[in-house]
Amino acid sequence: MLFNSISFAIFLPIVFSLYWLIPAEKRKFQNVLLLISSYVFYGWWDYRFLFLLVFSTFLDYYSSLKIDSAKNKNVKKTWLLISVFVNVGFLGFFKYFNFFDDNFITVLNSLGFKADIWTIKLILPVGISFYTFHGLSYVFDVYNQKTSPRKDFVDYALFVSFFPLLVAGPIERATHLLPQVEQKRAFKYSVAVDGLKQMLWGLFKKMVVADNCTRLVNIIFNGANHYSGSTLVVGVVLFAFQIYGDFSGYSDIAIGTARLFGFELLRNFAYPYFSRDIAEFWRRWHMSLTSWFKDYLYIPLGGSKGNTISKTRNIFIVFLVSGFWHGANWTFICWGALNAVYFLPLLLMGKNRDNMEIVAKGRVFPAFKDVFKILITFCLSCFAWIFFRSSTVSQAISYIKTIFSLSILHKPEIVPVRVFTLIGILILIDWIGREDLYPIKITGAKWPRMLRWTFYVGIVFSILYFGHHQEPFIYFKF
Repeated sequence: MLFNSISFAIFLPIVFSLYWLIPAEKRKFQNVLLLISSYVFYGWWDYRFLFLLVFSTFLDYYSSLKIDSAKNKNVKKTWLLISVFVNVGFLGFFKYFNFFDDNFITVLNSLGFKADIWTIKLILPVGISFYTFHGLSYVFDVYNQKTSPRKDFVDYALFVSFFPLLVAGPIERATHLLPQVEQKRAFKYSVAVDGLKQMLWGLFKKMVVADNCTRLVNIIFNGANHYSGSTLVVGVVLFAFQIYGDFSGYSDIAIGTARLFGFELLRNFAYPYFSRDIAEFWRRWHMSLTSWFKDYLYIPLGGSKGNTISKTRNIFIVFLVSGFWHGANWTFICWGALNAVYFLPLLLMGKNRDNMEIVAKGRVFPAFKDVFKILITFCLSCFAWIFFRSSTVSQAISYIKTIFSLSILHKPEIVPVRVFTLIGILILIDWIGREDLYPIKITGAKWPRMLRWTFYVGIVFSILYFGHHQEPFIYFKF
């Protein structure tokens, strides 16, 4: 079920109404309703894959209980490894089988063997990367005694399957969301209104900015051989805002929807294109995934401790795994490696935490130095996005060669003034609200009522007028 669909527009009010008709004292019934609703939400896409979700949930639930009850450390580790290997096995099979199969055939053919191997083309279960990481974080935290195992299966299952975050995050932690699942939740009008505002802003990002960028990005990338370097620059800039509007828009809708039910999800984006270096960018982009890899991969590897070789190894492992997590393609591995190359000098020079506060805090305009750093960081990100968007590495290299040819001096064949205007509006609103937790809060008490309502009506009108190019959410494929 898509957030920007008619079915969700019917589904949400029904679940919301039934949920708040249940008294706060009947929290367990609220949770049962949300769990059933979450399975309906997921099954709407393909009910056959509900089995995987339920099985993964039960496996991690049972494993955590066995880890907690075991007296022997080896037994605890055994149950941890069972959970990890089965979960990663399912993820690897559905997400990477075709990748390894195709590459194995290619290698055999290159060695002179005529490969005639039986193959299958698998459908990737939507959201498997996200709910797998939800469950694994819980098992890791139980093993490391950061949280206690839950005996109430419904509560735990809701933590894994809560429908706003089920298919594309944010990637939640048990220590953050489970206590909210277990406590009474009373309806608060102001919280619900804030949730609706954030949903509205997320729909603007997705339907107005991202979807309008998508159509042009597809045209330019699919026909890259026929366009000048200047047009290809336009294409990658449009993709930068397509993926930002699409994924941060999804996160806004998810977080806003959760607030309607009294839950606060983890923040996932914090104005990443205002970053002044790549380290800051990764503190602000897909924050729940970045912190997941930091806590469960980077730090266990040794983090930034040790000598230069170990630091370099750890950074490349994390970014390569992050790239491969995004998709079974060499392009994603190249994207991860490139970001590691960007990040490593900052780490080795001890400058990876130079820009901890939002740019131009307390000021209207940034300093020229900050503008320069923001532009450089944005250009580096865009260069890496070429690999992320391309179908093959060779296509990405060809795209880059054209950009750095003399044709970059030509006038672009595609100049989408309307789309760049919409992007400009997004940047302006993000900039005005960059010091707030969520950008839509700029429409709160600080603005006169008439201006606030003009803003709301303007967003609704823009969604209705510009939002007819409906595209699937980009992160559903991951």
